[in-house]
Amino acid sequence: MGPHPAVAAIRLAVRRTLAELAAEAGVVSVAPARAAQDRPAPALAGAGTTLIGNAHRHPSGLPRTPAAPGSPLVLVAVSGGADSMALATATAFEAPKLGLRVGAVTVDHGLQSGSLERAQQVAERLGELGLDPVEAVGVRVGHQGGPENAAREARYAALDAAAERHGAVAVLLGHTRDDQAETVLLGLARGSGARSLAGMPAHKGRYRRPLLELDRSATREACTAQSIPVWDDPHNCDPAYTRSRVRHEVLPVLEKHLGGGVVEALARTARLFRDDADALDQWAALAERDLRTVEGDLDVGRLAELPSAVRRRVLRRAALRAGCPAGDLFARHLETVDLLVTGWRGQGPLHLPGGVEAVRRCGTLVFRRQGD
Repeated sequence: MGPHPAVAAIRLAVRRTLAELAAEAGVVSVAPARAAQDRPAPALAGAGTTLIGNAHRHPSGLPRTPAAPGSPLVLVAVSGGADSMALATATAFEAPKLGLRVGAVTVDHGLQSGSLERAQQVAERLGELGLDPVEAVGVRVGHQGGPENAAREARYAALDAAAERHGAVAVLLGHTRDDQAETVLLGLARGSGARSLAGMPAHKGRYRRPLLELDRSATREACTAQSIPVWDDPHNCDPAYTRSRVRHEVLPVLEKHLGGGVVEALARTARLFRDDADALDQWAALAERDLRTVEGDLDVGRLAELPSAVRRRVLRRAALRAGCPAGDLFARHLETVDLLVTGWRGQGPLHLPGGVEAVRRCGTLVFRRQGD
């Protein structure tokens, strides 16, 4: 008898991502040999099923031997919730078959009482699943950009540091199709452009999101089927957080009044916007290169000839290159800078985030640090 359908779907999605990583790392996939003496896996506290990781048994009872020491390492970002625990378990099951090692990182944001103990419990559970190395990392959450953005920045900084420390080839994230739909709605509410409406990419830098095509319900079903204990973060239900309100108030209303399939439609919208945004970004990169003067400034006359969607991408690239923080540079900033090209009336320098200013001078647009 095969695994539960949700378990099978998650394993398949993870297998596809890991196969790409193995190919990129030049790993020759060889089915792991059966261990001479299969050691029983330690059971999770309160679980009725014995699980495996790199060196234990999986729920069907078949053995799984670890990848060889020195094999490429994949880290899984794990909060302890159903999404990330289902991802970690599936990765531990699939990775050894592809010659990859699996570790995990759980980040303690320090925002709740008992968070450190909970992070340590999650780390212990991951170790019992056979993931190695496993780290529980504490971070200090700032205030810039609001609590959600600050926590996200701190979390990714910790994941980046862990990946560098262990030499990981990738970090897997447990975002699902529901998370993608929420991201699109948040982008709409902010009045963002196509890149924001494109949602989260399946692959960006070292980060991979294998579960973006699966619903959140599948991860919970998979955890239930495998008797995997999960922790539900109370922040995910706290109406003080914007994403929580979208999840528990906005999306249910849309599903009720527009019919089922809203989440899938929003995720499909994200894919379509991503294709368009990728094409426009490529056009803008080529245009920026051609428009730069010998001094490195932008030719205003030729900028004005570009379609607005491409021109604003060029302006964004130039602002980022000058030192604007990407997370603080919004559409309203670019609209104002665009007026230096399309609505020039002699206005003075514009002050942008990060201490950058944009000024029109002698038929060129100059981005520079204030005081330079």
